[in-house]
Amino acid sequence: MNQRYKPYKDRFKHYEKPLPGHQLQIDVKFLEKIPGVTYKKYYQFSAIDDCTRIRVLKIYDSNTQINAIDFLGHVLSKLPFRVHSIQTDNGAEFKSQFHWHVLDKGIRHVYIRPATPRLNGKVERSHRIDQEEFYRMLQGVVINDTGLFNEKLQEWENYYNYQRPHGALQGKSPFERLQEKLGSMCNV
Repeated sequence: MNQRYKPYKDRFKHYEKPLPGHQLQIDVKFLEKIPGVTYKKYYQFSAIDDCTRIRVLKIYDSNTQINAIDFLGHVLSKLPFRVHSIQTDNGAEFKSQFHWHVLDKGIRHVYIRPATPRLNGKVERSHRIDQEEFYRMLQGVVINDTGLFNEKLQEWENYYNYQRPHGALQGKSPFERLQEKLGSMCNV
């Protein structure tokens, strides 16, 4: 049925996994040369927890399966909970080598249907927030080193996870949401 003919409240189904780590969405944001900021192309690997919206970010010089595997290790070392499932698009960086690495870690790997980025909507939306709030803030700051870029991105990640209020979380930060979820799990 066409979305236009449904009542507004029924048009879009908003979903959220019930527990932290139940599902992570991972994607790559391609960063073209930013005039006055960067001199080459970079790739921002992003992971977001479906339940809490906690994000892990890292910049790479290239978009390869090796970097995707490295990013997965980075993500797993930073998150304070176990990851049960990872959802990615069908990009070359997430193909067989990455897929088998995820499975070897005891984590389920799910691909979204081709040409449906809305199925990875939380990570896609977070990329838009990065563009509107983080990359706009970098205007005039010259970054020509991946290490320096990652330092700036880490500052942004910390702000996003610990201080920035989120409309989808009723004004809470992702970390406050995590504390709330962990508290309710302990009270069960």
